[in-house]
Amino acid sequence: MKNKLLFAILIILSSFSLKAQNNRVNIVEKDERIVQDSSEMNLKKKVAIGRFSNETQYGKGIFYNKDHDPMAKQAQDLIVSKLASSDKFLLLERSDLSALDQEVNLSGRDLVQRVGADYLIIGSITEFGRKTTGKSKMFSKAKTQTVEATVSIRIVDVYSGMIIFSDESSGTSEVTTKTVIGLGGRAGYDATLSDKAISAAIDKMVENIIIKCTNDPWKSYFLSVDENEIFIAGGASQGLEPGISLLVKKRGKQVKNPQTGLLVELPGKIIGKVVIETTIGDTPESEISMVSYSGEELDVNNLGEYIIEEDVA
Repeated sequence: MKNKLLFAILIILSSFSLKAQNNRVNIVEKDERIVQDSSEMNLKKKVAIGRFSNETQYGKGIFYNKDHDPMAKQAQDLIVSKLASSDKFLLLERSDLSALDQEVNLSGRDLVQRVGADYLIIGSITEFGRKTTGKSKMFSKAKTQTVEATVSIRIVDVYSGMIIFSDESSGTSEVTTKTVIGLGGRAGYDATLSDKAISAAIDKMVENIIIKCTNDPWKSYFLSVDENEIFIAGGASQGLEPGISLLVKKRGKQVKNPQTGLLVELPGKIIGKVVIETTIGDTPESEISMVSYSGEELDVNNLGEYIIEEDVA
């Protein structure tokens, strides 16, 4: 009787073990077929922070060097810091770029290759001033130091070379000291007020910058296509990883808008998709990804005619 009971237990345990093995096999087979939807990923766009200039007369003495303006550098550092805290972009410093008017003379792939980003942000401090006001009463005095700053920014879509957004915002910072019957705080000019005023101005526009730079789908481009390997721009630091699926579009033709005199690109046509196989590279500038492609045949001699986009549908 004991032997029969032991035999029955062994049969039951074997049955559970076989089911568990089958379940593991099914899970593995299912995992191998998974292709991740890019809309579920946080694909980070590259945003280049270009030149920031000080267009005011503040701090411009006889030895002034516009390429090393402390206020301009301060504004640039602040906007980099605030955009970095959003964790939505890869930020690249491009302060060595020349003026915007010269940049937009380039177009398409020329500008993309030079800037190496999706968007280029250029800014300036357009107004800066400080004042001291005071109030005197019979037994007390109060002195208020106030600094006001206005910052202007422009966002250039690197792919089209067009300014897609501009904004201007002002910020104020102040500190008050009081004395009563000659007792109390006495303070000279507070240098941190300049930092706070510029920071306050930038705070007001950061949300708009983030919204504008995240409105459009993440984009990439073919770098090389042959029978054995296909490479696209972008890698792990932008959120790409094996299994992510992206759309391939053929660019629409360009037509001239009679109202503005500018060329406008018509919507492209979806012709296929790529799936990330592996990512390569150590820095955001050098990262690339190897992909597999399915869809209409690609014209390998005109890879600039194609755009790779995340599927936001």
